Amino acid sequence: MKVHFDKYQGTGNDFIIIDNRALEFPKGDSVMISNLCNRNFGIGADGLILLENDEAADFRMVHFNSDGNQSSMCGNGGRCIVHYAQKQNIINSKAEFTAIDGVHTATIAGNDVRLSMNDVANIELSKENAYMNTGSPHYLLWYSDLDNLNIIERAREIRYNKQFSEIGTNVNFLNYKNGIIEMRTYERGVEAETLSCGTGMVAAALFAFLSEKIPDGNECLIRTKGGETKVSFNPIGNGAFSDICLSGPADLVFNGEINV
Repeated sequence: MKVHFDKYQGTGNDFIIIDNRALEFPKGDSVMISNLCNRNFGIGADGLILLENDEAADFRMVHFNSDGNQSSMCGNGGRCIVHYAQKQNIINSKAEFTAIDGVHTATIAGNDVRLSMNDVANIELSKENAYMNTGSPHYLLWYSDLDNLNIIERAREIRYNKQFSEIGTNVNFLNYKNGIIEMRTYERGVEAETLSCGTGMVAAALFAFLSEKIPDGNECLIRTKGGETKVSFNPIGNGAFSDICLSGPADLVFNGEINV
């Protein structure tokens, strides 16, 4: 079967996006999905996203990591699929869609997408590190020398720690410099460093606020290897947050057809 796809990237986090409203794509075939995401033998991507019909919203987002397994919420992927839905004339400048963690809304201006994220609470916090779920689980720690970080070695010590053995965790290393949070991320399911991570950037902003790094109090600029995003939020006390939004670019890279 020939399948048409669009390849998107959001601050370097890249995705294969497929219109599956007809439910013809074999989404139970994890090996095939992993092969499509393979950068040597397939299209190449950090993940694959299906757009499907949803009775209660404009569409449904179904996200798979590059290992072929269905994953938790993806912030960069969420922005990309909103841009894709506009390109497919499913939406105009606003969207409401369902993901694995519930309903999200978004607005689009050019290639910039502002995406609502779920409220966050129950953050495990210390002076140097934090653990929270922002749609996906994230472990975060401050690290002053990101350029010389051996992220694979350091992150896997945490990723495969028995504390996270049941669900695994993404691992984020952060540095605060000149009013900007710089970060590098190791993603579970990809099992490598990615150029950025949307839910990780949200987690980084909240951790920075709780660490008293952000002077403005409710907005943060995050810089990754793949680019910059802005995270806004509303602290509601007891380490909880509402009105969280992730804003940044979503860009079409190329499209084509592939046999599956």
